[in-house]
Amino acid sequence: MGLRPFVHVNCAMSADGKIAGADRKQVTISSDEDKERVKALRRTYDAILVGVGTVVADDPHLTVKGLGYDDNPVRIVIDPDGRTPDDALVTDGRARTVIVTSETCTKQWKNAICVRSVGRMDLPAVLDVIARMGVESILVEGGGETIAPFFRDDLVDRYTVFVGGLVIGGRYAPTPADGEGWVKENGMKMRLISSDVLGNGALLTFEPY
Repeated sequence: MGLRPFVHVNCAMSADGKIAGADRKQVTISSDEDKERVKALRRTYDAILVGVGTVVADDPHLTVKGLGYDDNPVRIVIDPDGRTPDDALVTDGRARTVIVTSETCTKQWKNAICVRSVGRMDLPAVLDVIARMGVESILVEGGGETIAPFFRDDLVDRYTVFVGGLVIGGRYAPTPADGEGWVKENGMKMRLISSDVLGNGALLTFEPY
């Protein structure tokens, strides 16, 4: 077995289990208290990871306010087909950036290291490469299509989800673990470690059995 960073999946979902509307545009779900928690949490991890869908829909910078290039977490984008725009904020040079593509993708980006994955996306092998870059912990922030394979491949060490006082609705609205079907046969069992009220919502912390 190769090297692997500690993986913490963190997200916010509505009271009906959605992380965005059917158009996949970002929706404010977190309370002010949860936003402050996430800001502090990002400072404690070596890397922040999102999928290309999040980059295309929201164009996040994934940096921590007040930190410079060497102190900011590494920004990791899972992007099998090379869809990250050339002018995306994650390539702005404000922090180290790694873009993970499939081995058939040849696209390059300014200010970014490219990691080519064998097959569509071999996450254990990708995490081994990232660990060898000195990354010991990763905060995975989504979206749902990116989070689901981490559960599928037993790569999640901690899962925190803020459940906000909002109902979004829509059968095609994304969920925290999107995909075509069950991440595991009969689901993946998680142990509830803690629950905390943060403003108009609750933070649930789970760890795998």
